[in-house]
Amino acid sequence: MSTSRAKSASKATAVLVQGDALIRPSKVPAVLRFPLVVTLSLTLSALLYSLAADYTSGDLARVSRTLDQWWQVSVLVGWRTFELGLGWFGNYDGYDLASLSLLSHGPPLYLLGSFYEVSLRSVVSSLVIDTLTTYIPFRLLRPLSLAHSASTSKHSVAVRNKDIITSYTIQAYTTILAGAIYAVTLFTSYTTFLPVYLVTYFDGIRSIAAAHPNSLVTIFPTTFILGLAAKSFIFTPTVTAAPTAEDANNAAFHPETATLGETFWYNVWGFSRRKKVMIKRTATLMLITGVNTFVQTFVTIEGVEATGAIVYSGVWVAAALITGITLGEVGDV
Repeated sequence: MSTSRAKSASKATAVLVQGDALIRPSKVPAVLRFPLVVTLSLTLSALLYSLAADYTSGDLARVSRTLDQWWQVSVLVGWRTFELGLGWFGNYDGYDLASLSLLSHGPPLYLLGSFYEVSLRSVVSSLVIDTLTTYIPFRLLRPLSLAHSASTSKHSVAVRNKDIITSYTIQAYTTILAGAIYAVTLFTSYTTFLPVYLVTYFDGIRSIAAAHPNSLVTIFPTTFILGLAAKSFIFTPTVTAAPTAEDANNAAFHPETATLGETFWYNVWGFSRRKKVMIKRTATLMLITGVNTFVQTFVTIEGVEATGAIVYSGVWVAAALITGITLGEVGDV
């Protein structure tokens, strides 16, 4: 009887809460999990791109540089490993990595589809592959966070502001808002400076017509997808972030009695946990979007110069910054 109770107790404690994520014991040793994530991601990527080669009719190969030097391959593999490492050690889940991958791999693929006449089929298949090869390894080796596990079901996990993140109306509005910010940022760059840089520093561009859209409506269908990913990566975790003991300490802060060091850190990082989540995730999105867009354009696309890749990446980094700040402010309302 005692043995049966012990087994039941063991099962009852098999799911633990750590931070804001449900952590379940894994049979895979902790030291092997991240190397396994990297191996699975790179292997899946190589396999799926090989299978898709015939389906895409060599569209991507037509505009890609020949990667015949070790440093080129090392840069791509190293950067991919860094992306996965940032997600793994940052305690992100599969939805987070899928969203981050879509937001960071979308800009270079948008460039190929809009200006290099790469077919929509090739662009979509590449985006799906890049997203799946980050989502699947994380989904297999790490459970979803509470924020991404919440639902309208009565058996759903308890999470802060559950009514907000499970409201279809609020989710739709925040997605549209984020997508609109990306659209306005891109449209503004088209009407000011970006076409000049595209013509000057992107040798091999087939058409510049996409840089002269008639209105925001022309761009929005594409940026709507980015808005959905931004909502998942920034808004949902920000809204569900619960206060901590540090928040209470910050609320009790008195400059008259605080030391110089305490005053300095309070002014630099004395934000609520919710705002800290927004800042960290926005900074992560800006970093991954900027570097990945630069690497995928300058290193892999034939005829792209560094200056052009930097400017093009900067447009998307600016969009990520504005989107992150806006979604954070909306989450504080």
